[in-house]
Amino acid sequence: MARIPDAFIDDLLARADIVELIGARVPLKRQGKEYSARCPFHDERSPSFTVSPTKQFYHCFGCGAHGTALKFLMEYDRLEFLDAVEELARRTGMEVPRDTRQQNSNPDSQALYDIVQEAERFFRQQLAASEAARGYLDERGVDAATRTRFGIGYAPDGFNALRDALGTDPRRMQLLERAGMFSKNDSGRVYDKFRGRVMFPIHDRRGRPIAFGGRIIAAPADGRDPGPKYLNSPETALFHKGRELYGLWQVRQAHNRIPRLIVVEGYMDVVALFQHGVDTAVATLGTATTPDHAELLFRNAPDVYFCFDGDRAGRAAAWKAVESVLPRMKDGRQAFFLFLPEGEDPDSIVRTEGAEGFDRRLQNATPLSRFLFDSLGADVNLGTLEGKGRLAERAKPLLAQIPDGAFADLMRQRLTELTGVGARASTAETHVPVQRARAAGHGTPAPKRSLVRGAISLLLQQPSLALELEPPFRFAALRQPGVDLLVDLLQVIYERPDISTGSLIEHFSGREEQAALQKLAVSSLPGDEIHWRRELLDVIAQLDRQTLQQRIDELQAKQREAGLDDEDKTELRGLLMARLA
Repeated sequence: MARIPDAFIDDLLARADIVELIGARVPLKRQGKEYSARCPFHDERSPSFTVSPTKQFYHCFGCGAHGTALKFLMEYDRLEFLDAVEELARRTGMEVPRDTRQQNSNPDSQALYDIVQEAERFFRQQLAASEAARGYLDERGVDAATRTRFGIGYAPDGFNALRDALGTDPRRMQLLERAGMFSKNDSGRVYDKFRGRVMFPIHDRRGRPIAFGGRIIAAPADGRDPGPKYLNSPETALFHKGRELYGLWQVRQAHNRIPRLIVVEGYMDVVALFQHGVDTAVATLGTATTPDHAELLFRNAPDVYFCFDGDRAGRAAAWKAVESVLPRMKDGRQAFFLFLPEGEDPDSIVRTEGAEGFDRRLQNATPLSRFLFDSLGADVNLGTLEGKGRLAERAKPLLAQIPDGAFADLMRQRLTELTGVGARASTAETHVPVQRARAAGHGTPAPKRSLVRGAISLLLQQPSLALELEPPFRFAALRQPGVDLLVDLLQVIYERPDISTGSLIEHFSGREEQAALQKLAVSSLPGDEIHWRRELLDVIAQLDRQTLQQRIDELQAKQREAGLDDEDKTELRGLLMARLA
């Protein structure tokens, strides 16, 4: 995939009005030079979400969400990067570089998308013509609006219906095969994969059909084996079942901000829940919850409910979900588990109890924390030291996967409550460092702000200040924390002179320094651009002097230990003269 030039992205973000963009989706209130709102990415009662028009970025002090206008479009509107660029370019009247568009648009991939869309239309047309398929959906209570919303269709019983309708030449036959629409027998004969089935198209994040799930509605008239009750498309260039969720596109269309997601097992469960007003349901596609599923779920909603049968298989599926979810349990995210009575599924429950009854069951769902410890301790006697030790050993590697934060601390605390393990360490950690800190801090003034940190803060307030400095930078040789980062920042700004604060932080995405940069960027410094310029030049001059002194100290130490050669002596004299200047 071609890379969009950084210069174009910087120009695009400079022209975009981030306040207007976000304000069209989230009610913003002006507070001084910035704007605030309740965060659209997590639930909160008081505003902690800020938008800075001068720095061209947003930041939430509650959940840590942050980024540029492009990042907001990707996270809020759930667009892929190129789609977000296209959308922002359209809003600002810019045109994405032609070569980039052409290289990112793969004609072969587009042909696959087109042929799957044609198949979806064909199946919908066949549903209108099939009394048996319509009768099945009528019996299941699926009304016309819901059929349209999900694009439900029907694959006729027979081996060549789709092939005859769409496979009009070798090229199209090849595309249909690559899209997973055909099967092949031992003799090499190609035939329709889906036959005699109600068809549920699976849509990607842009609403394009990429695959299908088919539900058999009756045994074939000729007595042949109908195959499994549900049949899914195979993995293709467009479709990876471990990364997609059935119904997510429909949920997104129903909500600007998704309050929660309910993960169920089947297509008809999703459809039935929507039909009865529960419009936040999605389904995994015949597979266990994967790490990609977990990340996708939490990117779309803060609360995720996993709804499974209460039998052994359902609990095993729930445990698979736990293993995928734990490494993604950042603070503010919640996971719950709802186990249904034997013989019931979400379809039957919502038909009997309605949306209110189903919601009551969700309210009583088991939190991930309780399910994890209950599952690990099911065969453990916590009345014995041996049992407590066994539970601790089982839990530790799982708890270690939880990202640092309050939830991770509380889970470790709960393990300590159950087993006693970690209690002594906790006591030591709580008291000893405090005593040491008091001793160390007695009578000593607060440390001064690091010069390097000050320079970085100024650049984050106004990146163009870097253009006042002339490379090469003498202070680059200074052995102090943060110098390498400061040099990196200056180099990025020199390469991209129009870069904004938001883009500068995004440049360091994935690096451990990004969190520190984000923290510095949200702070406001007193003064204006003229004042910041003078302060930055003064800070750099001080760092240069420290670098000079560092080299003097090195040469003087060498003189004491081994003596200096003529070159060293000349350098030392020059440095001493420079220090006096």
